[in-house]
Amino acid sequence: MGGLSLVVFVPLLLSGRSDLVLIGAGAQAWVATAFNMPHFMASYRMVYRSREMIMRHKWASIHVPAILLVAVAAAVWEAQYSPAGVIILVTVASAYLAWHYTGQVWGMMASYAFLGGTKFDDSERRLIRTSLRILLAWHVTWFLYTQLKDPARVRSLYVIVSSGTLVAFAVGLFGLARMRKRTGTLPPVHALVAWLSIFVWYAVMARDPKAIFWIQIAHAIQYLAFPIRVELNNTNKAKEHSARLVTLHMVFYGAVLLGVSVLIAQVVPFAAMSVVGNVFGEEPSKVAPVLILMFLNIHHYFTDSVIWKISNPEVRRELFAHVPRASAPEKGAKKRSA
Repeated sequence: MGGLSLVVFVPLLLSGRSDLVLIGAGAQAWVATAFNMPHFMASYRMVYRSREMIMRHKWASIHVPAILLVAVAAAVWEAQYSPAGVIILVTVASAYLAWHYTGQVWGMMASYAFLGGTKFDDSERRLIRTSLRILLAWHVTWFLYTQLKDPARVRSLYVIVSSGTLVAFAVGLFGLARMRKRTGTLPPVHALVAWLSIFVWYAVMARDPKAIFWIQIAHAIQYLAFPIRVELNNTNKAKEHSARLVTLHMVFYGAVLLGVSVLIAQVVPFAAMSVVGNVFGEEPSKVAPVLILMFLNIHHYFTDSVIWKISNPEVRRELFAHVPRASAPEKGAKKRSA
């Protein structure tokens, strides 16, 4: 998906347009339902697929959701008097999103390098991850700049950090050049595309903050490769399987993800608005859909950081069952792309 996003986003940037969303709110809702919501549901499938997984990852499966439910309930109640609770949850989700995006880029780069038969050394790893951490800082600053009522309060910081993205590009490029000098080859094209894509994504967001919608879609499709690969590997290793049964299982898997996504995205928010409106009034009912989305986002980010720890041998076995003699991954790599 990184390559496709480059094909779409680079021409849009070069066009000089300031409005990069292109489609209306109704279409956005259905595109998000078809692509963004399934990537949340796929991570839930990973952590809630068995009692053993639930008990192994209690913080992801039980504790954090419970904490978030309390926080959401408190924010709904407080919305009668103040939007503070909603603002806090939105801010937490937005800051966490920056970590989520940049972390996934490194995971993909390490994954494709590993699958290509090479790996980054400590210096190269440090340089590339430093470039991504600068982008993380930009993302958080961008959020503040675009969401504060008075963006002038952070304008100077935003300009400085935006200039720093050029440094980030140079630092990452230097890391890649060092790898080529050491090994005689660059990482696989997919790894390079993953790194380059996030620079383009953030350029799109800088041009049109509302275009983060498309970045979410690109990220969601990119993310889905991981749980789909695990599902496919687990299905293939079943004692009795055939190509036809595997295909039917994966079709069913996709249909369930999509069906649950429609339920969560299109049905639950309206039901929640009705219930909350009857109990608390109009203002809390208006924030209910936002809080449902914040719950899903924050929980997803946390779950992602737990279930994709490649240092865990079980995760490696599931994700790389299709790779002969898969060995240990890069340090700090949260995920490996299939």
